[in-house]
Amino acid sequence: MEFLETLYHEIINFLGISQAWEILSTKNYDALKTYNGIVSLISPIIPLLIILELILGFIYKKPQTKVYKVNFIIYIFNRFIGRFISIAMVAFCIGLFQSYAPFQTSLTWYWFIYGYIIWEFGHFIYHYLAHKVRILWCLHSTHHAPEDMNLSVTHAHFFLEAPYADTIRTTVCILAGLQPELLFIIMFIDGTYGAFIHVGENLLKDGRLGFLNRIILTPSHHRVHHAKNPLYMDTNFCNLLNIWDKALGTYQNEMDDIKIEYGITRQMESGNFFDVYFGEITALLKDVYKAPGLKNKLYYLFMPPGWSHTGDHKTARIVRKTYLQRSRLISDHIKS
Repeated sequence: MEFLETLYHEIINFLGISQAWEILSTKNYDALKTYNGIVSLISPIIPLLIILELILGFIYKKPQTKVYKVNFIIYIFNRFIGRFISIAMVAFCIGLFQSYAPFQTSLTWYWFIYGYIIWEFGHFIYHYLAHKVRILWCLHSTHHAPEDMNLSVTHAHFFLEAPYADTIRTTVCILAGLQPELLFIIMFIDGTYGAFIHVGENLLKDGRLGFLNRIILTPSHHRVHHAKNPLYMDTNFCNLLNIWDKALGTYQNEMDDIKIEYGITRQMESGNFFDVYFGEITALLKDVYKAPGLKNKLYYLFMPPGWSHTGDHKTARIVRKTYLQRSRLISDHIKS
C-alpha cells in the first residue's frame, strides 16, 4: 500500500494538478486571481500535452516509445537525486549577489521586458557554454541524446545541469537588478514555454507558428537546435526571445530542403539509460586518460566537444564551417 501511495503522489506531482484540484474541490475560485492560482492552472498543461502527444503517436503509428521510456527513467532518477539542488542554488545566488546590483527593478511592465531580455541573455550564456565546454556538455548532452523530438525531452536532463544553469541565469539577473519576485515570474513563464518548444510533430506538424517564427523562438527553431545536421549544429541557444542569437550570430531557421536529424554525433545506444545519461562522461574520462601530458588532459575538459590533441578537430564550429564552404563551392559551380 505504501508503494501505491508513493506512486499515486508521484503521478499527481508529475501532472501538476494538486493545487488546481484543491481549488476546484474547495470552490475557492478567488485563488485563481492570484499568482499561485494562475500557476496551478498552467502547470498541468505540459504534462497533459505529453500524454496527448503519446496517444497521438500510437494513432499515427509513430509512438517514439524508446524516447519516452528513457526520458521517463531519467525523470524518476532525477526526482530522487536532484530534487532540491536547483532551488537551493537560486536562493544562494540571490542572497550572495543582490547587494551588488547597481539598482533594483520593480513589478512593472517595462521592468518585466527589461528583465526578460536580461534573463534570456543569462540563458544564452549558460546554453552556449553547455555546448562549447566539454565538461559542461557532459551535463547537457543527455538532453540532446533523444533521436526524436517530443515533450518528454523536456525531462531529459542530467541532474546537475539545472543547478549549473540556474546559477548562471540567476547570477546574471540579480546583478542586473532584477527583484526576486520578478525573477520568479519570468522563470515560470520561461520554464513553461521552454517545455512547449519541445513539442513533437505528432502534436504540432509545422513548428513555425506562422508569423511568430519571425518574432520569437518557435518549436521549429528549437528542433533545429536539437539537430545534428552540420548546418544546424550549435544554433538557436535562446528560449523565447531570439534577440541574442540574432545579435551574436547563432540564429538559424529550419530549411525545407534539409530534414532534421535529431541526436548527438557520438555513436550511442539511445534506448540505453546508462549510455544516454553517463555516455559522454565515460567518453570524456577515456579521452582524458589517454591524453599525453597534463595540458592536453585539461584541454579535453574545457575545450569544445570534438577537440583532439592530435589536431584532428571535429568541433561543431569546424563541421558547420566546412559544410558552409562546400555549399558555397557547389553553388558557385552550379552558377558558373
